[in-house]
Amino acid sequence: MFRDRLDAAERLAHELETVKGQNPLILAIPRGGVPMGRYLADALEGELDVVLVRKVGAPGNPEFAIGAVSEDGSVHLDEAAARLCSDDWLASEITRQRELIKTRRSHYTPIRPPIDPAGRIVVVVDDGSATGATMAAALATLRQRNPQRLIAALGVGSRDALAHLKTLADDVVCLAAPSHFQAVGQFFDDFAQVRDEDVLDLLPP
Repeated sequence: MFRDRLDAAERLAHELETVKGQNPLILAIPRGGVPMGRYLADALEGELDVVLVRKVGAPGNPEFAIGAVSEDGSVHLDEAAARLCSDDWLASEITRQRELIKTRRSHYTPIRPPIDPAGRIVVVVDDGSATGATMAAALATLRQRNPQRLIAALGVGSRDALAHLKTLADDVVCLAAPSHFQAVGQFFDDFAQVRDEDVLDLLPP
């Protein structure tokens, strides 16, 4: 469906053309969303930063999200969480993800605070979403900080995820919503892992 993340970003930029010139704040979800965010910020004449959320994966299957943790410490859990793991395991995993978020923020933007989204057109971008948990946590957290307009931008997403995200964002721009969805990577010819070093190269100092 896409050659790579840049291909998806180019197509998203076309769909988001109406916000060009309004200094949108592009908030990328690391790590896969950051190359796309860099392209969108340049194409739409906006600012780039990261929004830090961490998926809480199911025990024994970490790629299957049962919730997510936001940078403000809030936790967003799916109904499946109570069935799939114990309270002790979940508490330990949430603590671990919160610490990882703190580490990432100090690593990615060590000399400046996160850019304030208040009053801004905010575009939250990721390469794709299978369950919607990570994007949903980002949107819920950002909504509390009073953006002028909150947009979710995705290369590809499952139909269930997109239905949920539409309740949290003012607009959801997603290039594809296939009926058979297993993993985001299946829709990219090149889905190479994005390294922390790549993120640092793409973010403003």
